[in-house]
Amino acid sequence: MTETRQDKPANGWGSPRGAFFGGARDAIGVPVLGLSASYIGYGALARENGFDIWVTLFSSIAIWAAPAQVLMVEMHSAGASLVLIVIGAAAVNMRFLPMSAALMPHLAAGEPRRWRLFAAAYYIAILSWAYAMRRTPGLPGDERVPYFLGFAYTVLGFGVPATWLGHMMTGDLPPAVTLGFVALTPIFFGLVFIDSVTDRPGRLALAIGAALGPPCFLLSPEWSVILVGLIGGTAAFLTDRVLPVSKS
Repeated sequence: MTETRQDKPANGWGSPRGAFFGGARDAIGVPVLGLSASYIGYGALARENGFDIWVTLFSSIAIWAAPAQVLMVEMHSAGASLVLIVIGAAAVNMRFLPMSAALMPHLAAGEPRRWRLFAAAYYIAILSWAYAMRRTPGLPGDERVPYFLGFAYTVLGFGVPATWLGHMMTGDLPPAVTLGFVALTPIFFGLVFIDSVTDRPGRLALAIGAALGPPCFLLSPEWSVILVGLIGGTAAFLTDRVLPVSKS
């Protein structure tokens, strides 16, 4: 069977260096295009709300999470203090804690030095997490962290210049286009999750969460995400326990 460009080799890439470039190759294409589009929108949004180019670029490097960065811009525009902005961005990024807990056992399988795991944890975002959860379990232990870092460095390497481009293009883009670029983030990440989830509990969680999203938002816009995660995740877990085990 001919191996496609997106499929990892059955026995890995042959070396940590090969795995690093394998991760970079996986990132180039749809991941880079989707992420860059959303960061163009963020760069334009940041400039429209008074952020200079250096603060905007630094936020992409330091926070590296578009939802938290958009929240930062909105809170700054509303006159919130720096302390509240930091707390708000940190609270939004707490969603990466369970992702880190799920991914780290896979990355630690090759017993890398602890500082390498901390370095990898810094780059955990929805996109890199989804790809790593799908790719790394089938790789030799010493190739897992290099693969993850190759992927993460590549998307970051394109995301930061995209932020700069959006900041420079402010005034040339209609407001609707700017918001459209920003809105690509949840749409793109949603498609990534759909493509990445292959187990039944994950699929149940996605389906139940999609069904609960609109009514929970109408009930409480501020708490809708937490409600959907709590209710949808619990319902998916209990449903999976009740359904018969698949023999396929």
